Amino acid sequence: MSKTYDESSFRVLKGLEPVRERPGMYTRTDSPAHIIQEVIDNAADEALAGQARHIHVCLQRDGSVTVTDDGRGIPVGPHPEEKVPVVVLAFTRLHAGGKFDKRSGNSAYAFSGGLHGVGVAVTNALSTRVEVEVRRDGKIHAVTFAEGGEKVSALEITGDCGRQTGTRVRVWPDPKYFDSPRVPQAELERLLRSKAVLLPGVAVMLDVEQADGSTLSKTWRYPDGLAGYLAEVAAGQEAVAPIYAAEQYASGEDESFAEGEGAAWALGWFAEAIPSESYVNLIPTVNGGTHESGLRSGVFDAVKSFIEHHALLPRGVKLQQEDVCGRMAFVLSARILDPQFQGQVKEKLNSREAVKLVAGMVRDPLEIWLNAHVEAGKAIAELSIKQALARQKNAQKVEKKKQSGVAVLPGKLTDCESTDIAENELFLVEGDSAGGSAKMARDKETQAILPLRGKVQNSWEIEPNRLFANAEIHDIAVALGVDAHSADAEPDLSNLRYGKVVIMSDADVDGAHIQTLLLTLFYRHFPALIRHGHVYIAQPPLYRVDVPAQGKKRPAKRLYALDEGELEAIKDRMAKEGFSPDKVEVGRFKGLGEMNPEQLRETAMAPTTRRVLPVVERGDEGARDETLKLFNLLMGKGEAAGRRAWMESKGHLADADV
Repeated sequence: MSKTYDESSFRVLKGLEPVRERPGMYTRTDSPAHIIQEVIDNAADEALAGQARHIHVCLQRDGSVTVTDDGRGIPVGPHPEEKVPVVVLAFTRLHAGGKFDKRSGNSAYAFSGGLHGVGVAVTNALSTRVEVEVRRDGKIHAVTFAEGGEKVSALEITGDCGRQTGTRVRVWPDPKYFDSPRVPQAELERLLRSKAVLLPGVAVMLDVEQADGSTLSKTWRYPDGLAGYLAEVAAGQEAVAPIYAAEQYASGEDESFAEGEGAAWALGWFAEAIPSESYVNLIPTVNGGTHESGLRSGVFDAVKSFIEHHALLPRGVKLQQEDVCGRMAFVLSARILDPQFQGQVKEKLNSREAVKLVAGMVRDPLEIWLNAHVEAGKAIAELSIKQALARQKNAQKVEKKKQSGVAVLPGKLTDCESTDIAENELFLVEGDSAGGSAKMARDKETQAILPLRGKVQNSWEIEPNRLFANAEIHDIAVALGVDAHSADAEPDLSNLRYGKVVIMSDADVDGAHIQTLLLTLFYRHFPALIRHGHVYIAQPPLYRVDVPAQGKKRPAKRLYALDEGELEAIKDRMAKEGFSPDKVEVGRFKGLGEMNPEQLRETAMAPTTRRVLPVVERGDEGARDETLKLFNLLMGKGEAAGRRAWMESKGHLADADV
C-alpha cells in the first residue's frame, strides 16, 4: 500500500528544528564535547580580540557545564532589524553572529573560529536547558532557554555588577542526541590547555566537581608560549637542534593577504617522532589541513635552500619534503580571515590560500635563522639527509620484489613513477572520460590511474577461484599486487604497490552504487587492505561557486560545495559578507568527466585540498556481525524482499542526488 504523496507531505523546518532533526550535520554526536567547545570558542575569541583575561570552565556533578569569561559580554539590546535582544538571537537563530562583516570594519572580531553563525545556536538546540548571564553596562542580565531552544524566558536584569563585564553560560546537554551524555574530561583538558598556549597572558581554569562534594581544579598558563609548550610535549626526547619559534603576519601594504593574516609557530627536530598540533584562529584542527601543508612546504624550501647553499647534499640523493619534515614536531597557530573548514566541527582546514600564506610567512624567517645558527642548521640537514638515504634504500628493496613478480600490469593502468609505497596512490576512476581528466590532473610522481568501464560485478557471492574471471576485478587485483584472501587471513602485503587505494566516482546515485560494489569487493575478498587503512573514498563536489573580487586585497575565488547543505551555507555566508546573490555564480557538475583537470586535481586529488574519507572497520562489539548482515542484505541475490522492506523503512534517511 503506497503512502499519499501530496502538498501535505512537505515539511518546512523552522528555527532550530534542522539541528534537532539531523544533529550530525552540525556537530559530533559521540559526546557533547563539541557543543561545549562552541561556547569555549566564543570566550576564546574575546581573549583573542584582547577583551578577556580569564576563561573559567566548570564540570558540574549533574552533567551540566559552565563557561565563564571576563570579556565584553554579549550585547543585550534589541537588534536594529530583528527587534529581538542580540543575546537571544545568538542562541536561537542559525547564521547569526558578530563575526561576518570582517572586511567592512563592522565586525566585532577580526579573526575568529566561528564563521557559520551556528555555534551556540547548535549548543542550545541540543540541550535540555541553557542559562545565560551577561555582565554589561553595569547590570547583570539573565535569560534561560529550555527544550532545545523552543522556550525562551524574558531577558531580565537581576542585579548590578559595577564595572565588571563578561558572559557566563551554563549548558545541560540533551543525552538523547549523544552516544555518551558526558563531556570527556581528558578531551576538555586538551582543549583548554591549547587555549592557554595560544593566548599569552590569559589564565584558563577548569573545575571538576567530585562525587564527595569537593572540587578538583587545574589552571594553565604558558609564559613561553608555543616554544614552552612544544618543549613540554617533547620532554625526555633527544632534540637534534634548539626549538625555533617565531611569528609573522601580513602588513597593511601586503597585496596578497589581509592585514593581520599569518601564523605563529614553534619547530623542533627530534630523534623520535613527536605529535604535532595545529590551530586556526584558536580552533584545534586535529586532522590538519592546508595550513599544515603550507608549513611543511615553507620548512622544506628553507632547509633545502640551506643545504644547497652549504653544499651538504651527497651526489645522487634527491631530497623530499617528508625527509625534512618526518622528524619535525611543530605547534602552528594560523590567523586566517575567512577560513574554510571541512564540516561544522572544524577538524580540518580546506582553505587553499592558506598553503601560500603559511609557506610564505615561514620560509624566509626560518632560512635566516638557519644561516644565523649554522650548527643547528647542519644538524637538521644531517637528519634530513639520513632520512632520504633510508628512504631510497628501502625503495630499492621494494623495486627488487616487484621485479620478481610474474604478473603483467593491465594496459589501461597509468602507473606512477615513484617506488615509495607509503606515498603511492591508486585512483579507481568511474569511466574513461573521468579517467582521461584524472590522468591530466594527477601527480605523475605518486598517483596512478585505473579507469573502470561500467559497474564492477557484484562479488559478494562469487567464489574466490572464480573471482578473476571478471576482467575489471582481475585488473584491480593485478594493479594492487595483492592476492584475494579471507577475512581471518593475514596475507602477504609486501608486494602491495600502493599505500592508498582511492575510489573516485561521480557524486550521484550511480557513483554511490559503484562505491558500494567496490567496497563489497574489498570487504569480501581483500579485507586486509581495509583493516590496515589502505582504502579511501574520494568526495568530489556537486557544486562550484565563483565569488567575484572584493577590492584590491581580496581577489576572486572559487569555492566548492559537497552537497546542497554546503551550498546553502556558502550562499548565506557570501550574503553576510556583502555579496549580492546575482554576483555569485553557481555551477553544477554532472560528473567527474565534466570537471577540467585543474578542478579535479583541486577537489579530489591534490592531498592539500582534496576531500577523502578513510574506510575503517568499526571497533565496537558485534560490529563485524552487523556489517556482514548489512552487506548480505544489500548484495545477496536472495534478499530482494528484505532490501525492499529496508529501503521503505530507511529511504527517508537517504541524501541522494538523482
